[in-house]
Amino acid sequence: MTTETDHEQTKAENPTPEETTPETTPESVQEAPEEDKPLFQAIGIIPGEVNFDEEGLASVKVADQTYPLFYTPRLRRAFQALKLEIKNTGETTQRLIVYPKAIHFPQRNKNHQLAFQLVGFEKKQQTSNISNQLEDFEFQLCGLWQFIPVCRVPVVSILRNFTDNRLDYIKSADPVQKVRFMKAAHLPLLWKDSPVKPFRYNPKAQKDEQGRPAFVQVKARFLPQRNVFGFSSLLAPPSEKAPKFLKASKADKAAAQKEKKIPKKEQ
Repeated sequence: MTTETDHEQTKAENPTPEETTPETTPESVQEAPEEDKPLFQAIGIIPGEVNFDEEGLASVKVADQTYPLFYTPRLRRAFQALKLEIKNTGETTQRLIVYPKAIHFPQRNKNHQLAFQLVGFEKKQQTSNISNQLEDFEFQLCGLWQFIPVCRVPVVSILRNFTDNRLDYIKSADPVQKVRFMKAAHLPLLWKDSPVKPFRYNPKAQKDEQGRPAFVQVKARFLPQRNVFGFSSLLAPPSEKAPKFLKASKADKAAAQKEKKIPKKEQ
């Protein structure tokens, strides 16, 4: 099995579509927090047909639906190994270990899109710790259970886990890098009988009356025909206390938006 993973990923609130470009943050800040504590994470397995276009961009076809398949610089070796495996064997159908990414749009009539970040893949007769825990189309989602304005379906929001290393990085990063690094993933989840209701922000309520989203840890099946995830089982009871995380402030986002609008020659 070819894989490189720290079981954790980046993601964000989307007033505009989320970017699916590779992260450019230093590898030194990509380390995972301690594994014995609850973490924000989203990881799973999809079997699908992998294709590369003329420009080398990859996609994976799952149950007649096609999704972008990309990688970050620190996982480049896994991506190159996948290309080599397909070239050598001619087998385009592969069992992929992936991080799911969600792209939401501000237009209410435009549905969200999903993409997948490659973590690794499994060769025949080889297994990994992930495949021992998860079946095909099964994902482990650990995050905040809530509604967001740009999605009709409640989501599990996966935020960037906190480490001192990462805090040091964002203190020195420019606004655009900072916001991109702390971007969250909001993954649509169908969970009919959830033991806690998904949090919904009430603009008319006072701050101390808002409450907060619960932190949930679940197994969910990817449903390509509906482009969402469906609840399978609880990994742990919902908690009012979430793991420590990093999140971009409104000021950070405003500064990043302003910097993006400045032509490079003026910067």
